[in-house]
Amino acid sequence: MALVRYNHNNYTPVTFSNIVDKFFNDSFFSPETSAFTPKVDVIESKENFEIRFSIPGVDKADIEINLDKGKLTISGERKMEEKTESRNYRSVENTYGKFTRSFYLPENINEEKIEAAHVNGILSIIVPKEEPKDTSKNIEIK
Repeated sequence: MALVRYNHNNYTPVTFSNIVDKFFNDSFFSPETSAFTPKVDVIESKENFEIRFSIPGVDKADIEINLDKGKLTISGERKMEEKTESRNYRSVENTYGKFTRSFYLPENINEEKIEAAHVNGILSIIVPKEEPKDTSKNIEIK
């Protein structure tokens, strides 16, 4: 799993990937909504990885989790309430819209035992580790 260290100064390194992500998540493409990118914490222990998404206001039914060839992809949408004539927004500071986050998992995980839970606006995905398999082999010379 590619991990980026937490930076308490909120500095994001300028990389091509970050520039592309910012460009495609920009609200330029959807004027009615701002880009919503949930914050993610990745915790590693001896037994597993835990990926925690902060997604308040996102319904469990609006989240999809896929695993394909070692790539874990979480996508969903935080929807804004329907506009009504009796209510006028004076200020909107929350961001809304679709999101997608992907992680490449290491080889020493147990794909069959990955679990997810959505409680109080936090999506937790537990990715259990497996013991490293011994792939070494002695080859007899004939």
